[in-house]
Parts: sequence; C-alpha cells; structure tokens
Amino acid sequence: MLDKNPEQIIDNDLIQIQIKFEQNNPNIVLCSKPFHKLEFLDKLINSTEDPIIFIDMDLLYTGYVQSGMIQKKENVVIFHPNKTNWKEKISEIISNVSKERFLIIIDSFNGLYNLFDELESAIFINSCLMLLSSIGNQTKSSVVITGMARKKENDDWVLSPGGKHIIKSKKTGIYFLKKMGNNLIIDTLNKIG
Repeated sequence: MLDKNPEQIIDNDLIQIQIKFEQNNPNIVLCSKPFHKLEFLDKLINSTEDPIIFIDMDLLYTGYVQSGMIQKKENVVIFHPNKTNWKEKISEIISNVSKERFLIIIDSFNGLYNLFDELESAIFINSCLMLLSSIGNQTKSSVVITGMARKKENDDWVLSPGGKHIIKSKKTGIYFLKKMGNNLIIDTLNKIG
C-alpha cells in the first residue's frame, strides 16, 4: 500500500511536504490519533507565509487556539461552517481562493461528512471539495483535508467512525500520518490496481 518512496520524517520547514501538496490537489492526510493531526497542522501552518483558510469542522484546532495552547498566526482565518450556512461559507471561501494563493485546510473529513448524513449531501460535499481544488489549482493554492481513518481488512482506508470511503481522483494525494518516538512520519498511500 505504500509507494516506493520511503517514509518521510517531517522536518520543521516541511519543504518536501509542501512540494508534494502543490503537485496534488486535494491532499488527504489520514491519521488515527487526533493529537498527531493537530501537531502536524500546527507545523504546516507555521511553515508558510501564504494566507491560510482553516475550515474547522471538529473544533479541535479552535479549542487549542482559544485556550492559548496554540498561538494563532495572523495569516490564518478560521471558518466554522454548519449545516445551515455551508453553501454561504463555501461560496465565500471559493471566491477568496479564486483571487489569490491560499493554503486551505479542512479539518476534518469526519466532521464534514457528519454535518450531512444523506447520500446526496455526501455527493454535494465531494463536489464542493473538487470545485475548491480545481479553483485552487488556478491560483496555485493547496487544499489539505485531514481525516481520522482506519484500514479495513481488504486494505481500503475508511473514515473512522462511520466507515465512509474517501474520495479519490488521479490528482488526489493521500498520506498517512503517524508518530514514532518524537518524530511525525508521513507515508504516501497508493491504491494498487
């Protein structure tokens, strides 16, 4: 399931990761521990001077910012869309991304899919994400979507809990984040066949 690239230990400046993120859109970063995800997102945010749109669906990042455990950078705008204002918020975000380069972080797939529970809504969300990624390509913006996931017995990765399959396209970069000792490590995942 891992490609021929060895595991990469995440360094402080994240240059190699940012290059990968620029080559693919959207980028899906899966992990099984929420605090590893949070540590990675904090490093990612601190590694760029680009303006950042943070769509916080699970409110973990916002909670750490509000408690002062993570310092919010001035170039970060946090959105908290809900079921009633999703279309309005995503329209505002797409409008901003169409004008200049951004790093867009959607945290997380799990929260996004939990926002809507009907099949049609999942299709709508996937369409919004692909539209955002497509517009992002025009301004060289990167879209990074996190998700809490687990591997099923048939080697598919699914969102946890819930078991929904993850959207994929030829341009989607899919990564798995884990921690070994004090190091965050990211693997590139490719579906064989």
